[in-house]
Amino acid sequence: MTTAYGPTVGRRKLRSAIRRAREAAGFTQEQVAAAMDWSLSKLIRIEAGYVSISTNDVKALLNYYQVRDPEQVAELVQLARVSRQRTWWSQYRDALPPAYYSYIGLEAESSELYFYQSVGMPGLLQTEAYAQAVLRTAIPKLDDPEEARASVALRLRRQQEMLARAEPPNIVVVFDEAALHRQTGGPAVIREQLLHLVDLADSGRITVQVLPFTSTVYTPLGQFVILRFAGEDADVVYLESTGLEDVLDEPEAVTAHLRTFMGLREAALTPADSLRRISEIVAGLAG
Repeated sequence: MTTAYGPTVGRRKLRSAIRRAREAAGFTQEQVAAAMDWSLSKLIRIEAGYVSISTNDVKALLNYYQVRDPEQVAELVQLARVSRQRTWWSQYRDALPPAYYSYIGLEAESSELYFYQSVGMPGLLQTEAYAQAVLRTAIPKLDDPEEARASVALRLRRQQEMLARAEPPNIVVVFDEAALHRQTGGPAVIREQLLHLVDLADSGRITVQVLPFTSTVYTPLGQFVILRFAGEDADVVYLESTGLEDVLDEPEAVTAHLRTFMGLREAALTPADSLRRISEIVAGLAG
């Protein structure tokens, strides 16, 4: 049922259906924008999934595309209603880059998350002290303490919403070993962070694997997250680096990242050996 989708996944499904309907009708985006008396940017944002669309606009578009099937129309109108629902992260829309905002919504509705970490820790698994240290490192001249607090609070809220929900996602993280040795915030901060990582793995909430220094496997794809969803919704890849965030849903790109991730998992230490390796690193920090 359409009502089982959350607003972000609902918007993704709606934007794909609207784009397919336009292409099937043989219209360009410019033609549709002119016919609907919209700006071209509005239609582009709708088809990109960056903004929601009203039920009246959906009905008008479908009528223009000559989509007459009552069940199809009803389903897409319902998706429009779902996609406009308020969420806990809605308050951050104007403060976040569009791709990161979309990622938070997709993350909230995911059933599985696969992280490859060549640098640092996933935001979902960071301690408060580590998150603060990352922020100071990434934005060393950030002068607004309120903005800094808001950024850390958002990460902690994501953790609460994701890890404490009734059915949390299955999370698998493959760390390049170098990421575990980087002493972000100093020895005490990284030691606390690594112990937190071990606690999460011991509780069964996440699976951690370490790609050791001795591994010959390498990927030019960089750091990424693969998001998977229950049902028939397609996987998505999120790329994040300093100054760059992007959400990829092209099948070829997603398949390439998934294939790479599975190769990294195969080359990594087993979960048990990985935790032992992390514990060795922690022991080295104790002195």
